[in-house]
Amino acid sequence: MGLLTIGTFAKASRLSPKALRLYDELGLLPPARVDPASGYRLYAPEQLEQARLVAWLRRLGMPLARIQRVCALDATAAAQEIRAFWAQVEADTAARRDLASFLVDHLLGKDPDMPPIAEPLTIRYAVLSDRGQVRESNQDTAYAGPRLLAVADGFGSEGAPASAAAVQALKLLRPDVIPVGDLLSVLGDAVVQIGRTINTGVQQGDSPEEGGTTLTAMLWTGSRLALVHIGDSRVYLLRDGGLFQITHDHTVVQSMLDEGSISPEEALSHPQRSMLVRALGASVDASPDVRLQDVRRGDRYLLCSDGLSAVVATEAIHQVLSHTRRPEQAVRELVALANGSGGPDNVSCVVADIVESGR
Repeated sequence: MGLLTIGTFAKASRLSPKALRLYDELGLLPPARVDPASGYRLYAPEQLEQARLVAWLRRLGMPLARIQRVCALDATAAAQEIRAFWAQVEADTAARRDLASFLVDHLLGKDPDMPPIAEPLTIRYAVLSDRGQVRESNQDTAYAGPRLLAVADGFGSEGAPASAAAVQALKLLRPDVIPVGDLLSVLGDAVVQIGRTINTGVQQGDSPEEGGTTLTAMLWTGSRLALVHIGDSRVYLLRDGGLFQITHDHTVVQSMLDEGSISPEEALSHPQRSMLVRALGASVDASPDVRLQDVRRGDRYLLCSDGLSAVVATEAIHQVLSHTRRPEQAVRELVALANGSGGPDNVSCVVADIVESGR
């Protein structure tokens, strides 16, 4: 069989000609030959298997950059990559399902204050913040208490007071007296107000340099965790042996990854990898992500600044969280890993375990 026209190849692979042209531009699925006179793309029959794999992975919702990585792997490694991707999708879907269930109950007038779990649970936590090996001061603010877990990563001339102000404002919230049905609205409004306050302080300062902070925090209601997130600090969940990132970075590079315009490997060294598209007190979008997170006994949560996540591999973080018994030990080991990798930034960690009350 000779070469196939793009139309014939599109029908056989179940990919549109428009998609094939895009995949050619990205280097994901280049044609076997391009006619020098007409510019028509021609494909070899043996390319159909890879094209069908690309089509199936797109139906799964996998970003193009990740598909490109899968297609470069052997069958065993590709299967492992697809399994890992789908585990993340299931974790994200479970979080959205929990929020949808909560909203349905709330709109139908069911009592949202009734805990969804029978056993009384509480959180056991530890926090550690360090300036790292390079920075002269620590602009991070990290906090862990019986009602609040928080990490804020300040930047610019007013970064330290901005991160401290953000966490301090959340300490004033009382999730135990706020109706669960109102909690997300109260939390979102509080963060928007924090952003306005920080903006006012920066504008009144003597330095022309912009300042602001990220903010990633969880409020404990007694049966759920209310999550608020803006910026590139992160929350990871260790559940049933798997580690899942349950926040989405608000950065230029993450947006490029979502679009499939760069690969994860390119993102690691991209010059704009720390540029935020959402933050508090900066000239960017200040709208936070908020949601309720149902918990299980045995869950372990990690909140961290990018001083950890940007320099320590996810596998190493997983190893520490899986093999340390107490949160105090976990935060010490995680900070040591960041400093052992050069400690180029301030590093802050909060580790919290969901345990039975009284244990």
